[in-house]
Amino acid sequence: MTSYSLGSLLYEGKAKRVFVTDQADLVAVEYKDDATAFNALKKAQLAGKGELNCQISARLFELLEREGIATHYLALQEPNWMLVRPVQIVPVEVVVRNIAFGSLCKQMPIEPGAPLEPPLLDLYYKDDAFGDPLLTDARLERLGLLTPAQRQELERLAMAVNACLRQFFAGIALQLVDFKIELGFTADGDLVVADEISPDTCRLWDLQVSDASDRILDKDRFRQDLGGVVEAYGEVLKRVQGACPSPRLGK
Repeated sequence: MTSYSLGSLLYEGKAKRVFVTDQADLVAVEYKDDATAFNALKKAQLAGKGELNCQISARLFELLEREGIATHYLALQEPNWMLVRPVQIVPVEVVVRNIAFGSLCKQMPIEPGAPLEPPLLDLYYKDDAFGDPLLTDARLERLGLLTPAQRQELERLAMAVNACLRQFFAGIALQLVDFKIELGFTADGDLVVADEISPDTCRLWDLQVSDASDRILDKDRFRQDLGGVVEAYGEVLKRVQGACPSPRLGK
């Protein structure tokens, strides 16, 4: 990885800041300590959360790449900074569910904890002003966000990510209940996994714990006021590090 100079702020989201650099094919992402839930109606600062999510995401992006799944990731920079390829984010949140939980059980007559086989894939319009609504086929077509071929590739990538992460997490005694990913197009038009993969975006249960609250190692600890959010994220990182110890570093 060649050296670079940090430029101006390109974009700031709920959990990250994205900066341009003096290289057109390189952007820098800072992971913040901000915690948000319920469309940012609930907010807090959790010291160390950004670093934990950055470290976890770097290792999981590299895991996906080793399995032939393209991502925007290039290298870990600082404890809470990552170098990535610039991408045009598709304004569609992709959610894959292996176990029924959370909002799904409020929207459909499915018992919490029910296995979903095959996994359920849902697409949501990424727009806070509209509350990130569920996209039907007709709505997706009307918005013109993806061509049929692009949608097929998006869904293929999502299911490949699920298969990879599900197996990996099971190997470190974590159950991947569901997760959200975002994808983007590179300058060459390739669709790649972007954003982050962390306890902020994955619902993870500790397979070594039976208590329904104590097993939670993800953002639900913040949503449900369970406490111990940073400690839970730290436990996820410890296990991920055990399997993926050394991510590549930038300069």
